[in-house]
Amino acid sequence: MKTGVRKILEKYGKDKTRLMDILIDVQSEFGFIPREITVQIADDLGMSEVDVDQTISFYHFFSQKPTGKYHIFLNNSAVANMMGRKEVADTFTRELGIKFDEVTSDGLVGLFETSCIGMNDQEPAAIINNHIFTRLTPFRAKEIVRDIKEGKSIEDMFVADYGDGENRSDLIKSVVSNNIRKIGPILERNYKSGQAIEKITQMTPEQVIDEVKKSNMRGRGGAGFPTGLKWEFCRNTKGEKKYIFCNADEGEPGTFKDRVILTERPRLLFEGMVIAGYAVGATEGILYIRHEYKYLQAYLESILEKARESNYLGKNIQGKKGFNFDIRIQFGAGAYVCGEESALIESAEGKRGEPRDRPPFPVEKGYLDMPTVVNNVETLCSVVKVVLNGGDWYKSFGTTESTGTKLLSISGDCKFPGVYEVVWGFSINDILDMVGAHAEDVQAVQVGGPSGAIIAANEFNRILGYEDLATGGSLIIIGKNRDILTNIVLNFTEFFIEESCGSCSTCRIIPTLLHNKLVKILNARGVKQDIDDMIEWGRILKASRCGLGQTAANPILSSIKNFRQLYEEKIQKNKVFDSGFDLSAAVKESCKVTGRVPNI
Repeated sequence: MKTGVRKILEKYGKDKTRLMDILIDVQSEFGFIPREITVQIADDLGMSEVDVDQTISFYHFFSQKPTGKYHIFLNNSAVANMMGRKEVADTFTRELGIKFDEVTSDGLVGLFETSCIGMNDQEPAAIINNHIFTRLTPFRAKEIVRDIKEGKSIEDMFVADYGDGENRSDLIKSVVSNNIRKIGPILERNYKSGQAIEKITQMTPEQVIDEVKKSNMRGRGGAGFPTGLKWEFCRNTKGEKKYIFCNADEGEPGTFKDRVILTERPRLLFEGMVIAGYAVGATEGILYIRHEYKYLQAYLESILEKARESNYLGKNIQGKKGFNFDIRIQFGAGAYVCGEESALIESAEGKRGEPRDRPPFPVEKGYLDMPTVVNNVETLCSVVKVVLNGGDWYKSFGTTESTGTKLLSISGDCKFPGVYEVVWGFSINDILDMVGAHAEDVQAVQVGGPSGAIIAANEFNRILGYEDLATGGSLIIIGKNRDILTNIVLNFTEFFIEESCGSCSTCRIIPTLLHNKLVKILNARGVKQDIDDMIEWGRILKASRCGLGQTAANPILSSIKNFRQLYEEKIQKNKVFDSGFDLSAAVKESCKVTGRVPNI
């Protein structure tokens, strides 16, 4: 074991800032990270054991206990539950004879829950030994358990054909479907890689930035900061070295557009990173990808290698002296908060993914304290088209405040879930028509994932755009047969509790208090004051230092705002106070054991 760990450490030059890569490789090699390996890593990297331990304990896919020869991570997102996850979960536990977070006595199989894995358009889904299984049913769960017990390889467990497009390639071989439903100017098929890189070699970095600024492009991650302005800030900041980060950590439940771009348009993405590097004077790019997409690693690495061979990466790119830029891939290990740019940088440095205090901003002091631009996948893809066609061309799409197009991940109760590229300015009603969901059958639409807002039918005429409904790209359609409070709001609230880094007391405590209040109401013990309390407590969360904490109350607050009647239907009308504590239930088990009758 020590020899294997030593090879992994040497692979990364015993660089403690590459701790994430080291731990990922150890976890993959041994199935867990035992104590003796933690000690060895700490000694060889010159770190304290506590520093190594705190990184291991922070991430969902690291374990200090054996996880089984086969480890099954079943998605527990809201959409998975809408599509029949419970029956699949029950089948796995029954067939394996274990509960979730347990390993079979023979060490063969571990069964675990995990948050959204980027497969909302083909749920229920699971990750088994870094391979994705989609559209699971109880029957498929039985087949998988049978195959595991027979010792089959993961590849031999697939009963469906491989998915479409590059999912079928020899380097992926995945049953995942792309579900690209609508292509626009960013995803169009006629793109030829390298043309934009060749064009910028005839431009100055300042001219590239000016063209991006002219387009009025805003970051596609949700915050909407002007892309050209961010690049300009970074270019004007002095630093020994500068970095470009692509944020492909799309952990927002309901979002999966980056998965499709990484599969079908990775050359477009990498070209965008090269352009950004040229514009700001960076020499290194880091593509930070969520661990759930590890099945794409060999494929993406092969594309980067071909780009180097064609001199679209490396030194003196396309003959331009001094134009040096290369890209490496950094995987996460399961932490939604790493979608926040400073937490992502902390993670890439081998630490817990805790957001930094700002200022300074990453463009001033980012990765390794150097000026760093962090853009998301869709933004960098759009940049290529701006360079090729001009800022005015890009500005001709969309609205004044929301130029260009937007990629949407649409799932839930609709006929055609998938990825849609639309021009900013579409209404929710337009989208419902487009995805095969009749407005009269739709109770609500969750816009922007759990951190966004759940809107009712009276708002379906609202427009997607920064002027009205801004979104990072996730829309979940919720039919009239769904219990919004249980199926959606409770699930999202539990998600925020699970994914909090715990750094801010507001985010560490208040979502749990909100959850308990919500459960109290769902259990018919709530009173009117409980609704008012949740509204008040939700406001306090705005004091959190990152977007996760600031929006953790949104599932409850937006549902109270737009579906207050659902809460009022469940509260007690004739009571002004109820502690929510059921004494009879609390003593029921002890009375049963002792044969006593409760004296209450």
